[in-house]
Amino acid sequence: MNYRIINSFINKLDPELAHSLAIQFLKNLYIPLFSSKDDEILKINILGKEFSNPIGLAAGFDKNGEVYDKMFALGFGFAEVGTITPRPQEGNPKPRVFRLIEDDAIINRLGFPSQGLIKIRSRIETKRVEGILGINIGPNKDSTSRIDDYVECFKNFHNLCSYICINISSPNTENLRNFHEQENLKKLLSEILNVKKTLSSKTPIVLKISPDISDVDIDIICKSILEFNLDGLVLTNTSVKLRENLINKQKNETGGLSGAPIKETSNLIIKKFFKIIKGRVPIIGVGGIDSGISAYEKIRAGASLLQLYTGLVYKGPFVVTSIKQELAELLKRDGFSSLQKAVGVDSK
Repeated sequence: MNYRIINSFINKLDPELAHSLAIQFLKNLYIPLFSSKDDEILKINILGKEFSNPIGLAAGFDKNGEVYDKMFALGFGFAEVGTITPRPQEGNPKPRVFRLIEDDAIINRLGFPSQGLIKIRSRIETKRVEGILGINIGPNKDSTSRIDDYVECFKNFHNLCSYICINISSPNTENLRNFHEQENLKKLLSEILNVKKTLSSKTPIVLKISPDISDVDIDIICKSILEFNLDGLVLTNTSVKLRENLINKQKNETGGLSGAPIKETSNLIIKKFFKIIKGRVPIIGVGGIDSGISAYEKIRAGASLLQLYTGLVYKGPFVVTSIKQELAELLKRDGFSSLQKAVGVDSK
C-alpha cells in the first residue's frame, strides 16, 4: 500500500499520539535489514568513524533512546537520540505539535520532553547495539545553571555514543539561543572541553545551530568553533521564521518550523559556514531532506552527513532507501568517484 494512503489515516490522529504509536510499533516489531548493502560511493569517513551512508535520523524522533537500533535496520547510516536533559521533564503544555500537511512541514514547541539522563543512560547501556549513535543534550527548562546541565549530560553519555551534539538552538526553551552569542558560547565550549579533557574522553563534540542567524552570528560562531577545535556542526535546527509562504491555517503557531519550507534557508546557511571553515569542520546538514535531490543539494552545499525527521513523517520508512539510491545515482551521473568529492562543490 502507498505510504501516502497510510499517512492519510495517521494524519487524523493527534501528532504526538501518532508519534507515540510509531515508537511503540517500532519497539515491538522485528525489522530485518531493510535494504541490501549500501553503494560504496556513499561511504564516508567523518568524526573518526566510517559511515556506510550519510543519511541519519535527526534528534527529536527518538527522544528517549527507545528505537535507534530499529532505525539502523531501516537503513539509516547513523541515528541521533534526544534531546536529553539531566532531570525528567514534561516539556511545554499541549498542544505543541502541528502538521502543516499542505506545506510538507511541522511546527513544534515541545520544549525538550525527556525521561531524564538516568533512565535513558540505563536503556542505552542495556541496548548497546552496533551502529553509529549520536546523543543530543540540552538543559532543563528550570535549570539554575544550563552549562552545568550540559556538562552533566556529557559526563553521563560520552562513553556510550559515537558523538555528542550540544543543542543550543531549539527555539522552544526560553533564551537557549543566547548561547549563540560569543561570550556565552565560549564559556559553554570551554567548560565542556575542560571536562572532556579531565575525563580523557575521545568522543567528538558537535554543535547544533539555529537557522535564524545573521552573517555576523555566523562569523562569531565560526571563530569560536575553530578556536576550540570543535569536531562538527549540525546545520540547522528549526526556524521561528519563514511563515509568509505557508498555506496551512496553523502556520502562525508558535514554535520551530521544520520540513520542506526550511530547505533553502538551511542550504544557504550550510554554504556560508562552509565558505568560512573551508572543510576544516565537518557539517551535518538538516532541513527539508525528503529525496535524493534534496540530499544531494546539501552535500554540494557543504554537508558531509545528513539528517531527516519531517521527511520520514510524510514519506515513511521507505524514503531512506530511495534517498540513498537516488543520491548514489546523482553522484555517479556527475562523475564523482565518492561522496566526499562532492562535498561543498557549490560553495567553493
